[in-house]
Amino acid sequence: MKTGTFPLEPFADSMERFRRTFEAVRAGKRVKPQAVAGFTSLEAARNFLTRQRLTLLGAIRTHHPHSIYDLAKTVKRNLKNVQEDVQILERHGLLRITKRPRGTRQVKVPEVPFEEIALRIAI
Repeated sequence: MKTGTFPLEPFADSMERFRRTFEAVRAGKRVKPQAVAGFTSLEAARNFLTRQRLTLLGAIRTHHPHSIYDLAKTVKRNLKNVQEDVQILERHGLLRITKRPRGTRQVKVPEVPFEEIALRIAI
């Protein structure tokens, strides 16, 4: 089972990790690339992972929609609102959009790259 893990850490800790990486690069050291998307608080995670967005992710995993329009019909939501949520989720790495041919045009097909989302909380 593939899990998307997102750290929940104070902003100061994120900035400290960035500072250490920046200093290492500046000193000419090799740094392993990191793509870290996380949250600064539990409230921020709740505000981002709304019920509607989690429903979209679940519908994508379960129903495998053939387009964003198909996804909007599946969850019975306004297409414009679904498009906005899809863009936000894609920007933060929680889903991917693949363009596929359909007739003479390309459609955007949403895909979820993992089966579960885990929040890692530093104490």
